[in-house]
Amino acid sequence: MTLSIIVHGGAKTISDDKAKANTAGCLAAVEAGWSILTGGGSAKDAVEAAIRVLEDNPTFNASIGATLDSDGEVSLDAAMMEGSTLGWGGVAAVQGIPHPISVARKIMEDKSMLLVSRGAERFAREHGDEMCAPRDLISDEQRREWEEQEAVLDRPATVGCVALDADGNLVAGTSTGGLANQPSGRVGDSALVGCGLYADNNLGACSTTGDGESIIPVVLAKTATDSMAGNTHPEKAAQKAIDTLISKVSGEAGCILIDHQGRIGWAYNSQDMAVAYMTTEMDSPAVFTNKEAESNLQAEALVFSKA
Repeated sequence: MTLSIIVHGGAKTISDDKAKANTAGCLAAVEAGWSILTGGGSAKDAVEAAIRVLEDNPTFNASIGATLDSDGEVSLDAAMMEGSTLGWGGVAAVQGIPHPISVARKIMEDKSMLLVSRGAERFAREHGDEMCAPRDLISDEQRREWEEQEAVLDRPATVGCVALDADGNLVAGTSTGGLANQPSGRVGDSALVGCGLYADNNLGACSTTGDGESIIPVVLAKTATDSMAGNTHPEKAAQKAIDTLISKVSGEAGCILIDHQGRIGWAYNSQDMAVAYMTTEMDSPAVFTNKEAESNLQAEALVFSKA
């Protein structure tokens, strides 16, 4: 069985001064998940571990790096789905939870449902999850940008991970701080099955990122996963899903995919999208901030193999 894992740091514009932080963060996340897969761990463990690394990194819009809403507060959404049972769990509009992906997993393993706000926070406390004061998740950079209403080039976006383990199980996860200055109580696509994530062992799994109000009406994660039917390569399926979004709505989005064979694909219509991935067929993880860099590397590898 091929082991595979891919993570994304969000579909967005990545400024030159933050390119290194984005690649380093995604690489650290994929390495955390990969060590679990190669150690015989489950895809659930790998996805949770990878996303927790991203949630701990202020470079990304998840937990400590989350954008502030219109009230100057951090509200988080996250979800996980497993392809073997179609089980899922999600949290939305939660505060004071450093790792919402871990809470989403516990919900998934308890009973498939979406818990929001105080109910989700109560679930987290009762199940021994980490809690903190809501203000502890507000970074100095995000507070300054919110107070000054600063135009940010490197706008944060949802993070996510997809993994395939040795048992052939596929799992997808997403985590986000939403949109900058979003209305208090807004919930985007990230915690919604079929929109922000989807997993089906018979086809593949997907995590999305971008403008939730554009992702939701085209059910992007399910659209991308269904596009892998008939042995379609995830790379082609990912691009087809993004093309579908472009043809129907406006907005930026991206998606990462793994099929049941362990093949990987990703696509986006934003300027950049930080991605890292690893499979048993690779010697070391690959990490990119855009498709052009990936294409150039593949072309160089092809030339080298023919030399």
